[in-house]
Amino acid sequence: MAIIRVDSSIVIDRPPEEVFAYATDPAHTPEWQSSALETSVDGPLQAGASGREVRKFLGRRMESTMRIEAYQPPRRFALQVTSGPVPFHVEQTVEPEGAGTRVYAVIEGEPGGFFKLAEPLVERAVRRELEENFATLKDILEARD
Repeated sequence: MAIIRVDSSIVIDRPPEEVFAYATDPAHTPEWQSSALETSVDGPLQAGASGREVRKFLGRRMESTMRIEAYQPPRRFALQVTSGPVPFHVEQTVEPEGAGTRVYAVIEGEPGGFFKLAEPLVERAVRRELEENFATLKDILEARD
């Protein structure tokens, strides 16, 4: 099975601690990630915690469970989707850049079922969504006082 790998980064004119706190808070996920409908984590946000998310991607509603693999404020966050139609891994790093913050994300996954048939479409859609999500994240955070 082929692994899709998509990465992107953006510079946000806010401090790393603020960017990390907002971007990793499950309550904010649907505000800046266009496919996210619901995201929750059982218990405190920490490595080893599990959670669940509901997304609508390429017109399909998908429910997945996930496990947080790394939670190192304000630098690194990683999660693994453990069940659902597309098992994928996300790693996000946050680092100071000039007066702002660079956010870098890598998404890797192995599309199965319907998504396996549409692999090139899936990769393009994931790349486009990641870039749009980062632009939304930047807009939200830079609009704050």
